[in-house]
Amino acid sequence: MEQKLTKKYGLFTAIAMVVGIVIGSGVFFKAQTILEKTGGDLVASILAWVFGGLIMVVCATAFAVMATKYEKVGGIIDYAEALVGGEYAYYIGWFVATVYLPAMTGVLAWVSARYSVVFLNSVIPGFAENPVTGPECMVLTLVFMVFSYVINALSPKLAGKFQITSTVVKLIPLVLMGIFGVIAGLSSGTLAENFAVQSTVDDGRMSLFFTALVSTAFAYEGWIIATSINAEIKNAKKNLPIALTVGSLIVVVICVMYNLGVAGGAPISELLASEGPGVAFANIFGGKVGAILNLFIAISCLGTLNGLMLASTRAMYSLAVRGRGPQKHLFTRIDEDTNMPTNSSIVGLLLVMFWFLYFYAGNLAGWCGDYGFDSSELPIITTYAFYLPIYIMFMIKGKEFGVFKRFVLPALAFGSSVFVVYAAVASHKMGVVYYLIVFAMFMFAGWLLDFKNKKALK
Repeated sequence: MEQKLTKKYGLFTAIAMVVGIVIGSGVFFKAQTILEKTGGDLVASILAWVFGGLIMVVCATAFAVMATKYEKVGGIIDYAEALVGGEYAYYIGWFVATVYLPAMTGVLAWVSARYSVVFLNSVIPGFAENPVTGPECMVLTLVFMVFSYVINALSPKLAGKFQITSTVVKLIPLVLMGIFGVIAGLSSGTLAENFAVQSTVDDGRMSLFFTALVSTAFAYEGWIIATSINAEIKNAKKNLPIALTVGSLIVVVICVMYNLGVAGGAPISELLASEGPGVAFANIFGGKVGAILNLFIAISCLGTLNGLMLASTRAMYSLAVRGRGPQKHLFTRIDEDTNMPTNSSIVGLLLVMFWFLYFYAGNLAGWCGDYGFDSSELPIITTYAFYLPIYIMFMIKGKEFGVFKRFVLPALAFGSSVFVVYAAVASHKMGVVYYLIVFAMFMFAGWLLDFKNKKALK
C-alpha cells in the first residue's frame, strides 16, 4: 500500500519553516554588494530590500494558493507540469539542474569561504591579504564544495543534522545586529548621518534602486521551496497561505532590520571599505564577539551551501525518473549503500565546479571583461520569467477560487515578476544579452539530449 506524508506541521511550525528556508547567506552576502552598487546610498538600498521583499511576499502567496489546489505536488517543476504541461516543466527542470542550482551552489561555496577567511583574519591577523579573491579563499571554496558533496553523498543523515544546526545559528547575528545596531546607530547619530550620505555613483536614484532590487532577489530566493511542504501542513488550504505570507513578512523585517543595524554600526565609508559586516559587528559588540558573529555567518553560509548541494546532486535524477533528459537508465541508478543517485551526484558536482569557474572568471577576476554577466543574479531572475505562464494558466484553470485568489493575486504576482525582469535588464544591460546566449546554449543542449533519449526509447 502506498504511504502518504502525514499532516504533522501546525501553523506556527510552518511559519518557522518558511523563515528558515528563505533566510540564508544572501542577506549577508548581498548587503555589502547592494551598498556598493548604490554607491553608499542607504535610502536606495533600504528601499530595494523593502520592495524586493514585498515582491517575494506577493509571489509566494500566489504560489501558496496554487499549492492548496495541487496538494500532492510541490516545487516549481510540479506546478509547471500541472498548469502548463510536461514539456514546459521539463525545460524548467533542465534549467534548474544545469544552470540555476549549480550556479547558486558555486556562488555559495565562495561566499562560505569568503566569510570564513574574514573570520580567520579577525583571529589570525594577516591570514589572508585578500579575503575575496586570494588563494586562501579559492582553496577554501573548493574544500567546502567537495566537503558538502561528500557529506551529502556518504552521510545524508549527518547532512540533515548540520542543516538544522545552521538554520538556528544564522538567525543569531541577524537578530542581534538588527536590534543592537539600530539602537547604537540612533544613539550615536551614525544611522542618521548614513542616511544623509550622497551616492558616489553617478546615476539617478531610480537606476540605483533597480540595480539594488535585482541583487535582493538572491537574498530572498528560496520561498518557492517552502510551497513543497503543503502536503505535510495541517489544514493546508488555510494555513499554507498564512504561513507563506506571514513567514515572508518576517523575513523582510529581519533583512531590513539587519541592514539598518549594520548601517548603525559604522559610517558608510567604513562599510564600503570593508570586506563584510565585520567592522560593524566589532564596533557594536567588540572585537571578540564580533569575530564570533562572523563565524556564525560562515556557518550559516555553509548550511545554505549544504542544502543547495543536496538539491544539485539530485537534479538529474529528478529528470530521469520522469523519463526525460539524457541517459535515463544511467541517472536513475541508486547506490545500495548510501541510497544516493551516484551518477546524478557526480554530474551535479561537475556542473557546480563549472559554474564556479565562470563566476571566478567573469565576476571576481574580471577575465571576461565587458562580455561577462552576473551568475549570482541572472539565473534567479530567469525563474521569475518562468513563472509568468504559470500565473496565466492558473487564472484560466483556477475556476473554483474567488476573484481575488484566481485573478487579483496572480495578476499582482505576474506584474511583480515582470517588474523584476525589467529591473534586471535595466541594471545589467548587455550582460543580460551575454547571459541569454549561454542560457540558449544550455537549453538547446537540453532539447538535443532529450530528443536523443526519446528516439532511443522508441
